Amino acid sequence: MNKLSLKIGILFFCIIFGLITLMLFLLHEAVVENRVQEELDALQSRGNSHRTVLEKHFNKEIIDHVILMESESNTDVVITDEAKYILGSSSKLNSFEKYIKKDIGTIPYSGEIVEENWKREPVISTLSPVKINGQTQGYVYMFQNTESVHNLIQSLNKHFLLVGFISIFVTIIIIIFLSRGITKPLIQMKKATSQINKGNFAVTITRKSDDELGELAKSIETLATDLNYLKRERNEFLASISHELRTPLTYIKGYADILLKRNPPQEEREKYLTIIVTEINRLNLLIKDLFELAKIDKNSFVINKEKIDLSIFLKEIERKLTPAINEKNMNFNVHFQNNLNLFADPIRLEQILLNLLDNAIKYSKTGSLVALDVWKEKKSIHFLIKDNGKGIPEKDIPYIFNRFYRVEKSRKRSLGGTGLGLSIVQELVHAHGAEITLNSKEQMGSEFEIIFKENEK
Repeated sequence: MNKLSLKIGILFFCIIFGLITLMLFLLHEAVVENRVQEELDALQSRGNSHRTVLEKHFNKEIIDHVILMESESNTDVVITDEAKYILGSSSKLNSFEKYIKKDIGTIPYSGEIVEENWKREPVISTLSPVKINGQTQGYVYMFQNTESVHNLIQSLNKHFLLVGFISIFVTIIIIIFLSRGITKPLIQMKKATSQINKGNFAVTITRKSDDELGELAKSIETLATDLNYLKRERNEFLASISHELRTPLTYIKGYADILLKRNPPQEEREKYLTIIVTEINRLNLLIKDLFELAKIDKNSFVINKEKIDLSIFLKEIERKLTPAINEKNMNFNVHFQNNLNLFADPIRLEQILLNLLDNAIKYSKTGSLVALDVWKEKKSIHFLIKDNGKGIPEKDIPYIFNRFYRVEKSRKRSLGGTGLGLSIVQELVHAHGAEITLNSKEQMGSEFEIIFKENEK
């Protein structure tokens, strides 16, 4: 048995053993008390029966008859007059005198218990008054040896001990199976996490239930899947960055060599310089995205919120995108409610919208539509960027905001970005306390919705 199951087993045993011991003790005390009370009630009832006979004829003949009846039973009787002078006894009086002389006080007609301490006293005793015409004429004392009570209790103790041992044995068996049943999936999870720690993310854990342990096993499998995905994406990212850096550097070096060594005509020279500038800009953009992510990771960037008049702000966005829209002969519709204000960082908000709109333009065909709708709903401002372009495959949607993820894997220079843009957008949106969602269907287009909540400053 492993250490965990042993610890759980010992803990369960201590708890259950304590509960069983407590319950058996309380039950034993209750049963013993009840049995002793039954003996006392029976003794009192027997004394009351003799009292009833004596009340009809309280004479020596009847007294002797009662004494004779008790001499054949396991109880004893002592009959006295009202002054507690003994008129008859079924046994020797030496052991009964102290109980007869005991001052009890007022005695009810139903009788009174004279002695009930069966643990210390040799007998238990009851008293029944004999009343004739409302006057007390004598008393009937009933005695029973406590040896019979002790024998009864000993028999009861044996039964309780037997039940206790059986309960403990069954408890141990149950605990063994229970602790193993609980710890087995935990041991599997420990082995799985050890494999994950060694870099083996292809782990599976048997789940037999949907309880917390089942959810934990599912979480570990999900973690392994995510780590495997991140490892794969990291490798792809390194390959992508390597490619993205190598390609512009190759262009820059190649054309710079041509300019230095061949001294081409002015027209070609300008062409080569234009290519060099383009590739430098591409490098600059990549480095800028990496720098943005580095700042986000270190929480070193600052969101400077201020009141933005969205009417002016959105018109400026439209103006900046008009050349790109016209170049692809596309339609760009901007709809917004009047008098809308938003407390946000204008530079970061522009970065968010331009990134999303640039993607919409880039992945849409010539002549298609890109729309930006802005409206207020209760205290929230909603931004909806939609297009009818290529859309995003369903399998890619869960990962679209992950860093370094690119739907376009071909690395075409016209389409393939660094895979950092949407990740930066999501981080900036969350930094504003806002939320971003995506709804997309392949070949039908995409919709990105950003919700800025609690807009009041």
